[in-house]
Amino acid sequence: MSADRMNEFREERARLQELMLRYSGKNMKRFLNVDHNAYEPGALPKPAKELMGLVASLVLRCEDCILYHLQQCHDQGVTTAELEESLTVALVVGGSITIPHIRRALRAWAELGHAPPGGSE
Repeated sequence: MSADRMNEFREERARLQELMLRYSGKNMKRFLNVDHNAYEPGALPKPAKELMGLVASLVLRCEDCILYHLQQCHDQGVTTAELEESLTVALVVGGSITIPHIRRALRAWAELGHAPPGGSE
């Protein structure tokens, strides 16, 4: 996925989210509100929560969720070292089935402009 494809992902997600909200009833909107608020800063800072969301998404192998949380991690200033440690947790919890998803996550991370660990970030 190129930087253009990440932009396309964000734009498509926004369009689909708007469509979902137009068709959603009260219960679905309540769930979406809980989802949104779960990632707001509290006892844990937002970057930590986004990393947790990323780990869960990798273990569940949800590509859209992985890309969404990667973008949020990027926006929250997560470092490559923090990301790499979180990906290791996902690998330990999820097993080798997560490896292809971790590969694609790292490709997207690089396309967001991040250098590998030890690089300049």
